[in-house]
Amino acid sequence: MDPRIIEIEEAEEAGIRLDRYLTEVLPDYSRSYLQNQIKEGNILVNDRPVKVSYLTRMGDEIRVADIELREPEIAAEDIPLSVLYEDDDVILVDKPKGMVVHPAPGHMSGTLVNALMYHCRDSLSGINGILRPGIVHRIDKDTTGVIIACKNDRAHRIIAEQLKEHSITRKYHAIVWNALAEDGTVDAPIGRNPSKDPAERKKMAIDPVGGRRAVTHYHVLENLGGKCAYVECQLETGRTHQIRVHMASIGHPLLGDPVYGKRKEYQQFGQVLHAKVFGFIHPTTGEYMEFEAPLPPYFTRLLQVLR
Repeated sequence: MDPRIIEIEEAEEAGIRLDRYLTEVLPDYSRSYLQNQIKEGNILVNDRPVKVSYLTRMGDEIRVADIELREPEIAAEDIPLSVLYEDDDVILVDKPKGMVVHPAPGHMSGTLVNALMYHCRDSLSGINGILRPGIVHRIDKDTTGVIIACKNDRAHRIIAEQLKEHSITRKYHAIVWNALAEDGTVDAPIGRNPSKDPAERKKMAIDPVGGRRAVTHYHVLENLGGKCAYVECQLETGRTHQIRVHMASIGHPLLGDPVYGKRKEYQQFGQVLHAKVFGFIHPTTGEYMEFEAPLPPYFTRLLQVLR
């Protein structure tokens, strides 16, 4: 069988023993069986053998091969969706705060995938497997805004190629700490945090040596009372937690960010980040299309408070 790849993308998935994490992801298999597979080298992390006690990190890629695995069943759930656009190839949704994009340990229901499976029935691409049907890219649980899903494998491959080539328009609105004097660009590679401190394992980090190229352009929309700034960030690349890591690295962490921010104010909201604009070339018509999600109520209320 083809190797299965499981990516660690949410902070909640980091800092967990590998054998326990896999037991949750693959509930049909005993912990002892999976431990043996790890020891025999049939389960690799970032293409390297690891110990059973290895603690997962943000950005890890777990590769499972040479064993027959049964996928967990994912249920279609009648969860309301705010659909911005839909046709036979793609669907664009305004994702609410608190919704996980696809099933993972601790979040096997209530995800965007559960909702899409109900809404689209059998019309979702299968390239990313049963846990992530239709999913081409992801945004954090506490990030709101536009996300695209694909309804067939052809559309999926075309949109994925545009993401790879960085030709898709992705603009995010955020509120960050500290006023900004001017627009700018952060060009700094991002990789897994190498720290052995368990508290740091849930973080990505600027890594000039082993990180992947990451570029964020930011534009100051408004300075808010001298202590915060309302900014638009445009992604040139799309790394895990890219905007959060980049803005924190220049002294402007997102309000409410529980991982990269140090101040406690507004953490009840999670990071104040909204995927505002998503533009792409349609896989069938070849037409450039762009969609915008309005700021969610919590975001507009914060702007009013801070002004």
